[in-house]
Parts: sequence; C-alpha cells; structure tokens
Amino acid sequence: MTRTSRPHRTLHLTAALGVSAALTLSACGSPDEGSLRFAWWGSTERNQLTQEALEVFESETGHSVSGESSDTAGHFDRLATAVAGGDAPDVFTLGGAYPGEYADRGALLDLDTVSDHLDLGTLDESALENGQIDGTQYALSTGSNALAVIVNPALLEEAGAERPDPQTWTWEDFEEIAEQVAENTDAYGADGFDHDTVEVFARQHGEPLYTEEGQVGVTQDALEDMLTRMQDMVDTGAAPPASVITEQEGAAPEETLLATGQVAMTIDWSNFLSTFSQSVGEELELWPLPGEAETPGVWQQSSQFYAISADTEDSEAAAELIDFLVNSPDAVEIMGLELGVPDNPEMREILSGSLDEDQQAEVDYIEEVAERETAQRWIGPAGSTAIEDITPRIIDLLLHQGATPSDAAEQWLDEARAAVGE
Repeated sequence: MTRTSRPHRTLHLTAALGVSAALTLSACGSPDEGSLRFAWWGSTERNQLTQEALEVFESETGHSVSGESSDTAGHFDRLATAVAGGDAPDVFTLGGAYPGEYADRGALLDLDTVSDHLDLGTLDESALENGQIDGTQYALSTGSNALAVIVNPALLEEAGAERPDPQTWTWEDFEEIAEQVAENTDAYGADGFDHDTVEVFARQHGEPLYTEEGQVGVTQDALEDMLTRMQDMVDTGAAPPASVITEQEGAAPEETLLATGQVAMTIDWSNFLSTFSQSVGEELELWPLPGEAETPGVWQQSSQFYAISADTEDSEAAAELIDFLVNSPDAVEIMGLELGVPDNPEMREILSGSLDEDQQAEVDYIEEVAERETAQRWIGPAGSTAIEDITPRIIDLLLHQGATPSDAAEQWLDEARAAVGE
C-alpha cells in the first residue's frame, strides 16, 4: 500500500509540476539590476498566479522583483549550483528536508533578524515550527496540508459497514471496515501505507521521526506496528495484493485506486480531496487518521517553504516579499490553495466563501489539525532525504520477499541510521 510520496512527495504537494524547462521572468518587464530575485518551482498555473501576485507586490511597495521559475528537478539543480557559486536568489522556495540541509551550509538567513519586516506571529505555531532548525527560524511555510483518510462513503454504504466516529476511531476500526468493503463489494477496503505513515505511527507511539539532535527517533516497536498492520490487511484481502501495490507506486493522483473507484479508503494528503472527488465522480470525505484520539500523529505538513539567502544584499525587501506572500489578503486571494492551505488563520477566513465544497473541507481540516495539541516536529537532518527511498524498499522486502515485520523494521532502522550518519 505504498506510492511515491506526493506533498515532500513533500516537494509535493499541491499542483502538477508540469513545466518542462526552466524559465526566467520578471514581474514587470525585464529584470533590473537592483531587482530582488525570487526563485520557485511549479506548474504553468502556479507561475501565472505567482507572477500576478508579484506584480501587486511591486505596485504596493515599489520594489522590483525578478522571478525565476523551474520544474522541480530544475529548481533544485539550479539552486544548488547558484548557492555553491555565491549567486543565490534573494528569496527561494524549499521543500522537505532541504531547509535543514541548506541551513547546515550557512546558506539561509535567520528570519528573526528581519522580524521588523516579516510578521512571524500570524502563523499557526506548528506550521511555524516546521521551518525551525535548532530553534532558529530559517524558513517559513507557504501553506499546509495534512495526512488524512480520504473516504468514499458510497462504498462503505454498499458494504453495509457501520460508520464510526471519525474523531475517535482506531486502527482496528480501520481494518474492520476495510475487510467489510473487500468482502461485500468489488473494491478493496483501504490503501495508503507508505513513508509518511511511518512518521504517523512514530508520533502515535510518542516518538519523533527525527530527534532535535538530528538522529532517527522512531523505534522498532512503532515500525513493526505499521508493517504488521499492513501485512495483515494484505493477507486478509482488506488491502490490495502486493502486485497491485507495486503497480500503484508513483501513480498520478487521478490514476490511484481511490480515484478510479477501486478502493474505499486511502491514507493521503488532504489537498488531494478535490482531485480524487473529480476523478471518481463521487462525494468523498476527509476523516482524521485512526488512533488520533489517544496520541495524535498528524502534523501540519508545509507544502513548501520560503527562505532568504544569507548572502542577500537587501534582506529587508526580501522579508517584505515573504510577508506579503503569507500575510497579505491580496496575495492569498490570488494564490488560493495553490501552495497549501494558508497557515495564517485570518487568511483562511478571507478565503471562506470563495471555495468549492471540497476546498472548504480541506481548509476546515487544516483548521482542525492546527487546533490540536501535537508534539513538535523537527526537520530531518542532512542525509534524511535519502530515507524516503528506504521505505518502499522495505515494504517490497516485506510483501514480495517474505521478510517478517520485525526483520523489515530492523533493516529500515539500520539503513535510516546510516543515511544520517549515526
């Protein structure tokens, strides 16, 4: 029940990344010598929306901005080259564990040093913490989504499955409902276990995926719990067989089992609700993850981060640009949910009334997650980006090569610890 992660996937997360080549653009005309340089990645639609927002920023502040947009791979390749060569953009977007890696290189500005020009007090605390490394605010969330169970209630009804209380349901409830669906319909019951659910199980066991000191924090018990549940659901038929799980790896959202009506429940990111609903042609629902009532495992996942180069020659203007993008109604109304649900509650309120039913459900879910008392989450240390590739291999070891959950968990830990240099 795994697919390639799609938020850090984390780089992931909110729109198709269909730009085939890098392009350089200016918010108003050709770049000026004194322009701020702002680099991001994204689709054609994201580029157009960002361009529109930059033009408003220019007109309101008098600053000039030169935009540099690429596809995902192009953005990070160009950024790495620019940082190494001392020619980094003033402001740029990051994702996943990259804030930690760039902060370790001394490439990022401490945002507290420009707090007179960037209001850091407006965002949800958990989202703000996402951009902190060793207590220093090096990056700022562009917006959030969160893991949820996306449910096709029509399939549950067809199966005669009793609807649980989503606020208190357990993993046992999840498995039972999935088995009922598989037994009484032509669909599978559930899928969606992957690298991100490793972190869910860690947090629900009271453990961080990574510690504040930059070590692997999840234990054998939490990993075994997840892998055992996954194996049991495959064995009972509640989840797709191993061959189908393999076929689904890297599937586009509209090609997933949920989107094609072949599964009743999937663990995925809240921002995919609209895409799945449109694809399957059914009204879908966002439910909290099972097991959250006791110890929450969910977190606000930053779709991307804004960061300022430590070498910028105009840190104040760079801070004003980020402040505009996260705290200005003008920018938020233009960008909508393109970069995740706004982490500023006032901006979420501004969007209310302009969203369709699925989009509003996504906003409501983030509002709910933001109000929960969840454990602090630390950005992965240098080397942790490689750990996302370990999980699919371990799941393959479990489902295709006959490893026990215990052996698979042990190997995951060995490889993960080696990746971060423990």
